[in-house]
Amino acid sequence: MKSTFCFLVAFAFLVVFSAHDPSPLQDFCVATNNVKNGVIVNGKLCKDPKLVTAEDFFFSGLDKPGNTHNPPGSKVNILSAEVIPGLNTMGISMARVDYARKGQNPPHTHPRAAEIMTILEGTLKVGFITSAPTYKHFTKILTKGDVFIFPKGLVHYQVNIGKKPAVAIVGYSKSWFDCS
Repeated sequence: MKSTFCFLVAFAFLVVFSAHDPSPLQDFCVATNNVKNGVIVNGKLCKDPKLVTAEDFFFSGLDKPGNTHNPPGSKVNILSAEVIPGLNTMGISMARVDYARKGQNPPHTHPRAAEIMTILEGTLKVGFITSAPTYKHFTKILTKGDVFIFPKGLVHYQVNIGKKPAVAIVGYSKSWFDCS
């Protein structure tokens, strides 16, 4: 019985401590698909540091609105390591989210990323729901300059309740964005 308990405790620690993105062992690991000019670091294909430039850490265009002419009436423009290769292994990414009048970002989750949202324009009703057994609903009306946090793994949403389009900037605690 005691050995079973010790095994379960050890297994629980293993699961908890392996369920995160590890810290990088180097200054950066710029993502690349070029096998010829890449090196393997932490199991990822990284651009040879001698070939890295400032462009690998740069993006221009976050000021451009996304196309919200779609059924949910929103567009999420994600800036992850796929767009800014220098984000690879940094554990962060961001997005611009545009909402048409009455547009929404329907209920969804990011099992491996927390999210922080800052409202630049408009009025959003946002919320998240806690997990079992309470399923508590937290909701708030946000306007320009307001910030709201969506905890990792919880179902959350945003709805534009204003009379004009809304814009938000979102940060994620993950450098690759794959809806997880």
